[in-house]
Amino acid sequence: MPDSTPLRVMLVDDSKTIRKSGEAMLTSAGCLVMHADDGFDCMAKAKDFDPQFFFIDVMMPRLDGYKVSQVIRNHPNFKNTPIVMLSSKDGLFDKAKGMAAGATDYLTKPFSREDLLESLAKHVPDFKSALV
Repeated sequence: MPDSTPLRVMLVDDSKTIRKSGEAMLTSAGCLVMHADDGFDCMAKAKDFDPQFFFIDVMMPRLDGYKVSQVIRNHPNFKNTPIVMLSSKDGLFDKAKGMAAGATDYLTKPFSREDLLESLAKHVPDFKSALV
């Protein structure tokens, strides 16, 4: 019998609109979502929430997505946790910088529900979603 525990996803973005729409898209696919409005908020919440997947915006005040990814990647609990960077920049340099910071993948904003769910399915092999 398959595990029906919801996938715990952390969505980190300084835009309230992105956080709310992303949360709605992921929740409708059966995920349990915790959002954070910046890198410090992410790190404070990640320990207790123990996410199985991170979506992290690149451009945020105080602590950008690259630095947050590096910190997450260096934490023993999240060494292999997928991190997908979110950015409106889709240049090769930006993607390479994200990968160098420890990101697993890169998703360009604006994103659709299908983009988010395909990303989850790509990096979490047993993720079953309501993707139609």
